[in-house]
Amino acid sequence: MLTKKQHQLLTFIDQHISEKGISPSFDEMKEALELKSKSGIHRLISALEERGFLRRLRHRARALEVLKRPEEMSKANAMPFRVIEGGRRQSDPRSASAPPAGVREIPKLSKIAAGQPIDAVLGEPDDIISIPDMMVPSAGEFYALTVDGDSMTGVGIHHDDTVIVERTDTARPGEIVVALIHDENKATLKTLKMEGDTIVLQPENPVYEKQRYAPDQVTIQGRLTALMRSYRG
Repeated sequence: MLTKKQHQLLTFIDQHISEKGISPSFDEMKEALELKSKSGIHRLISALEERGFLRRLRHRARALEVLKRPEEMSKANAMPFRVIEGGRRQSDPRSASAPPAGVREIPKLSKIAAGQPIDAVLGEPDDIISIPDMMVPSAGEFYALTVDGDSMTGVGIHHDDTVIVERTDTARPGEIVVALIHDENKATLKTLKMEGDTIVLQPENPVYEKQRYAPDQVTIQGRLTALMRSYRG
């Protein structure tokens, strides 16, 4: 089962490869799907990879391979292939009632590296969690991530903490951000710095080195808003 945008992107990539013999660029995909930033394309591609529809050919620019098409899935399963509009199914009991007053529900995604970058998994949420309204501004879109690593301990962010992130593609130097590294399709949690035109992703632990990238190598996917920690015996 694919969301509408996943289906649109898969169809566009397949048609582009058939007609031109090469995968479309991220700018072409962003324009075709009328998205505002390339980070949305990265999320869709990651989701299609996880579902076995696409394969990214490593160490090659603009190299995507379509492994299966929706119509092939429908034949294999002997049932119509459905495209969903996104979000939860209507049968999901959680969608039938609103959260209590003073509480907001946000998606919780897979782990984010605070030591070394890990595969970007900002596609479909793994869970939905409830947080107090007071933890986030009234406006904005937010998601939660579990920290994996110890590179941000200098600012009080530890392994297995849950960070609340505002989804955005812009940030100011000094803010803690979720950054997607394009060439590796990796996401990491770091402090954003600038050295001239160079983007610096700075860890807050002296045992880790700064990571430097050209502006077109990195997309900001969010900035830190709040932190949750669970104490277990």
